[in-house]
Amino acid sequence: MSDAIWPALALVLIFEGLLPLLAPRLWRRVFTDMLSLRDGQLRFFGLVCLGSGMLLWWSLT
Repeated sequence: MSDAIWPALALVLIFEGLLPLLAPRLWRRVFTDMLSLRDGQLRFFGLVCLGSGMLLWWSLT
């Protein structure tokens, strides 16, 4: 399991770096729009991301 942590972290960093590299204006606008969301909306988004990641992890293992 610990062998999978570093490649997974590398993939996260690669995917997180794609949008600011390819479309910096869009990336900035996304973050500006996120600042206008209420706490409950951000929490729901976080819950959906967490649940999706856990479901994907479960299906791959």
